[in-house]
Amino acid sequence: MGIDLIAGGRVKTGHRKAPVSKNVYVKLLVRLYRFLERRTNSKFNSIVLKRLFLSRVNRPAVSLSAIARNMKGKENRIAVVIGSVTNDERLLVVPKLSVCCLHISESARARVVKAGGEVITLDQLALRAPTGKKTVLLRGRRMARESARYFGAPGVPHSHVKPHVRSKGRKFERARGRRNGCGYKA
Repeated sequence: MGIDLIAGGRVKTGHRKAPVSKNVYVKLLVRLYRFLERRTNSKFNSIVLKRLFLSRVNRPAVSLSAIARNMKGKENRIAVVIGSVTNDERLLVVPKLSVCCLHISESARARVVKAGGEVITLDQLALRAPTGKKTVLLRGRRMARESARYFGAPGVPHSHVKPHVRSKGRKFERARGRRNGCGYKA
């Protein structure tokens, strides 16, 4: 038996070694952090490089309130997000923050700057903290998507997975497996 090249050849590792994105700025950042990872003995740079390779689904947005919550008591540090930073209107008072990210919404940027904080890019961070000193690396909740609620097996005991149902009502998936009188109750 040979190797079936049409099916993709040998089994490869699942992780990315380069970004799939066509964005030239992301590609430049990859070149910069590849250099920093090689020349510095810092784990921070290797983590940033790995996260630059990720797909958009795996780079969930981080809200201003989450950044403010995680930066409490770390006022002199830079919050680093390899992804988007979005505004949160439920956060009434924005503290003074130093944020570094790939992308930030206009309203979030305005609120950070108004509070006396600053927003910097990843290449500016490389000049300021080449080894990631005085930084806090943050990321969003990957499984907060609606589709994540359907992952797994619904109807199994102690499973809280949402079933794919045509409609939610009296006549839809309410009998077997939902009550003891009809077969079993999960």
